[in-house]
Amino acid sequence: MGTKPSNLTYSVNEKTPLWIASFMGFQHVCIIAIAFILPVVVVREIGGTISQATNLVAVSMIAGGIGVIVQAFSRGPIGSGYLCPQVCGPSFLTASILAVKTGGLSLLFGMTAVAGVFEALFSRLINRLRFLFPAEVVGLIVAMVGITVIRLAVTNFLGLGSEDRITEPVEVCVAFFTLSLIVGLNIWSKGNLKLFCVLIGLIGGYASSYAAGILTHSHFTELANRPLLAFPFAGHPGWSFDIHLLIPFVVATICSSLKSVGDLTTCQKINDVEWKRPDMQNIGKGILADAAGCISAGVLGGFGQSTSSSNIGLSIATGVTSRVVAFSTGIILIVLAFFPRLSAVFAIMPRPVMGALLIFALSFMIIAGFQIIMSRMIDSRKTFVVGISIIFGLSVDIIPGVFTNLHHPWIQPLFSSSLSVATLTAVILNLIFRIGIAKRATLEITPGSDSSDATFNFMERQGGLWGARKEVIYNAMSAMNELIEAATACHLTKDVIKMEACFDEYNLDINVHYRGDLLEFPTRHPDKLAFRTDPNVAAKLGGYLVRQYADSLTAEKNGDQCHIFMHFDH
Repeated sequence: MGTKPSNLTYSVNEKTPLWIASFMGFQHVCIIAIAFILPVVVVREIGGTISQATNLVAVSMIAGGIGVIVQAFSRGPIGSGYLCPQVCGPSFLTASILAVKTGGLSLLFGMTAVAGVFEALFSRLINRLRFLFPAEVVGLIVAMVGITVIRLAVTNFLGLGSEDRITEPVEVCVAFFTLSLIVGLNIWSKGNLKLFCVLIGLIGGYASSYAAGILTHSHFTELANRPLLAFPFAGHPGWSFDIHLLIPFVVATICSSLKSVGDLTTCQKINDVEWKRPDMQNIGKGILADAAGCISAGVLGGFGQSTSSSNIGLSIATGVTSRVVAFSTGIILIVLAFFPRLSAVFAIMPRPVMGALLIFALSFMIIAGFQIIMSRMIDSRKTFVVGISIIFGLSVDIIPGVFTNLHHPWIQPLFSSSLSVATLTAVILNLIFRIGIAKRATLEITPGSDSSDATFNFMERQGGLWGARKEVIYNAMSAMNELIEAATACHLTKDVIKMEACFDEYNLDINVHYRGDLLEFPTRHPDKLAFRTDPNVAAKLGGYLVRQYADSLTAEKNGDQCHIFMHFDH
């Protein structure tokens, strides 16, 4: 899984003590619980009963538990091997409401299962579609995943809801106290206090909410009235299918899968200090695990599942990404589904506390997205891909109802959130702007001319067009400069030096051709004595530096033609 970053306490392959895994799992469940509002919204749309809503949430917990456990599998055809929990996916909300209004819960369950099957098929194709997801597109998706939830986070932070449009000062105080406690422990504490900053903040948030009167005795009475044990599968209505709803659910699944690409890429990056590019084969296995959670939700009677960006943000914040935590999270979710009195603790979570948790987790997620974008060189094409996509994506939230005139049910999910609009825009613009980008480019240098600026401008321009990693381009640029300067200073050629750069996502190759004498490329640095006695020491030093910059190098001379091949891993 790569080299462990220094900011991680427990990386993906490390085993945590059981008690740490349990408490970390509980913290993840606290974040997951925020999304339980979505199945409740769906049931309310059809005037359903509290029992129906409770069962839908409970089964969704079981499906999410299955999903997070399967996702943590590190061997076999399914599972990315990362701690990447699932939640009730916002991408499925519009399609799910359409389903329950058309055919009730049975149609919702049937179409959710079909969506999971489609996602499983999509996971098998993702590796062939890697050209659609360069670093700037993946980074944009990761950032927009966090940005999309800002409205939900801030409205809850201010204590606002669908029926509560007034912010009370006491709610803001509780929210600031909770957020300050979590952030303060994360920044200034060490050891267990930092590991469990969210759990401690949650306890502090509940306590301050009770002291401020936000949590009252009626809430605890509601907890006490819940049954201690329940079987959430009772009264399952069965499954039905409507071909007219196939496109809305397919669109929702694609949006969810693209979000998973960003989430799993973030998991890869935060667990490997030497991360270079998304491992699409691993992402395909991760999306298949995501599909398993979605299929489980449809079959058992729950809400569509999707990977959780907020939970990945929690992993970054606490420095714990061990897959052992994934298993504890899954087990806790499944157990709580059968104990309504325990799971109801999350149902009464005060809005200010919920908002504080979201803001804390999203901060890390948004920054992670921008870091992925900036891991590649940015030119005007990529500037427009990222900039235009963010602008159109945010228009959904900044100008509510801007896309309400799109009446076709199959297209509405694409424009229902800033994430889906930004992702769709980025993918389309990336395909359009790829037109005219050559994978090969040639630079000709005349000995004695000012080669440094020409080489710099050439590689800077091509690196931006290709979206190459900065350090690789700079290594190639340095090697080319050293070679040209050595060949010129030692009068190895009077002819034009021709350099051809060839790029793909994994390799950068520089082919150099000129007439004259071949430059030496020693494997060892010239010693001090050579600088006083060897007239060719400058050429040897230049050749040594070129070899150090390149990952591999070969050189040969045929007649008066010199050929030098430099390879750089990308």
